[in-house]
Amino acid sequence: MKTLKDKVAAITGAGSGIGRATAILMASKGCHLALSDVNETGLADTAAKCLQHGVKVTTRKVDVASREQMYAWADEVVADHGLVNIIFNNAGVALGATVEDMQYSDFEWLMGVNFWGVVYGTKAFLPHIKTAGEGAVVNVSSVFGLIAVPTQSAYNAAKFAVKGFTEALREEMEIEGSNIGVTCVHPGGIKTNIARNARVTETPGMVDVKSTRDFEKAFTTTAEDAALAVVDAIMKNKRRLLIGKDAYVIDLLQRTLPTAYQTLLVAGARSRRKKLLGA
Repeated sequence: MKTLKDKVAAITGAGSGIGRATAILMASKGCHLALSDVNETGLADTAAKCLQHGVKVTTRKVDVASREQMYAWADEVVADHGLVNIIFNNAGVALGATVEDMQYSDFEWLMGVNFWGVVYGTKAFLPHIKTAGEGAVVNVSSVFGLIAVPTQSAYNAAKFAVKGFTEALREEMEIEGSNIGVTCVHPGGIKTNIARNARVTETPGMVDVKSTRDFEKAFTTTAEDAALAVVDAIMKNKRRLLIGKDAYVIDLLQRTLPTAYQTLLVAGARSRRKKLLGA
């Protein structure tokens, strides 16, 4: 696409963070918006900010882990706006737990949002985007979709899956000669609420609530910076988007030390564990 003016974008997780910042930025460029989130208060605040730019904005409380809700929302967006050009599958949750201690209910919760939410959003909106004639599918993975990290097995599983799913879709669209761009986004540490809202299963020396909640303090990239990168990737039809200096470092680490990076992470984790346990 050459412009966002008078296009229609659907954004999940629009009540805060990257979703909110991207919605506001798109609105400033004349893009009409269909916004969803489970947080209705945050969603209303985002919508109010977007409306200041004179675009049409619709909102809906949607659980992206529900196939029925996602398909119903996609149909509603087209009914309200006439068409839809972009789906930004951005909603995400976090879980801190070892594989051994992780509860299946927490694992299923995370996969429902982080993986199945992307699948449902893509499949529900893709036929409508094709009908519109041009557009984009933008799916959020993570730098944890590039490397594995201890205590993040569920998150890694979902984000690695999003990467593979999105890259395969991109290839299929290119085989068809479609005008639909497909981008997989790999943010590094972004100043959002995801770490503070994470579910945590504590394991002495490995996982604790405080360190998980404090994790975000080290993040340097703002949601607004991330939004700028996302919009740029849509306009340039990028296959993959790394966001933040840390994302580029992690990508380089994985490329140069595709398995040896694990040794570095283990060494750091062991050192921290000894300090925590007083060993």
